[in-house]
Amino acid sequence: MPKVKVLQVCAWVLLLWQCWGALGYPLDCKEEQGSSISCTSISLEKLLDRVIQHAELIYHVSEESCTLFEEMFVPLPMRTQQNRASNTCITKAFPIPGSKSEIQKISDKWLLHSVLMLAQSWIEPLVYLQKTLDRYDDAPDTLLNKTKWVTNKLSSLEQGVVVLIRKMLDEGLLEFEHQQTLTRFDMQPEVVESILRDYAVLTCFKKDAHKMEVFLKLLKCRHTEKMSCYIS
Repeated sequence: MPKVKVLQVCAWVLLLWQCWGALGYPLDCKEEQGSSISCTSISLEKLLDRVIQHAELIYHVSEESCTLFEEMFVPLPMRTQQNRASNTCITKAFPIPGSKSEIQKISDKWLLHSVLMLAQSWIEPLVYLQKTLDRYDDAPDTLLNKTKWVTNKLSSLEQGVVVLIRKMLDEGLLEFEHQQTLTRFDMQPEVVESILRDYAVLTCFKKDAHKMEVFLKLLKCRHTEKMSCYIS
């Protein structure tokens, strides 16, 4: 194996080890080792911090994995072409604000429900992505492990946001009417098309992971600083 690839693999092993360790407490709400406590018994402030921490790490790993996939499989001209095709993202049609000014104006309720909608919508596509990456002859194990790690953390994030909605809003969940479909992921295309499809999934997920992080941080800011909450 070339020296550069060896260094890439080692860096990814270190990154995943740091991410697993840096979480501190998972969203299953274990306060102490061997002591399991229901999420509903943890303070709102502490739960919000844990949810934000999960979102930060999910975005960080999604960004690094997208870069790794680019460097290994996607020629530069194809990267430019794919970046222009952002309207293919599966969550494009969801009622989620896109501009900074729109995000600033939406309520806490919609911030939380938007994060929940994004988290739920990506779990199944990422599970399918794991299967497609398994078919790559030279895909590093770290990329495969990262996809599995993110999928698990998305499920934890989903659970944490559900509890936040009940704690902060004192209400049940909104019902969203959308028809998520994996039809576009179920094709058997040629190699180039397959690479571009998988690259599109990683690119779109990275964008949505960033949105979830921004929404949650804005929510925390509103509940702590109130007068100076701006999206940079």
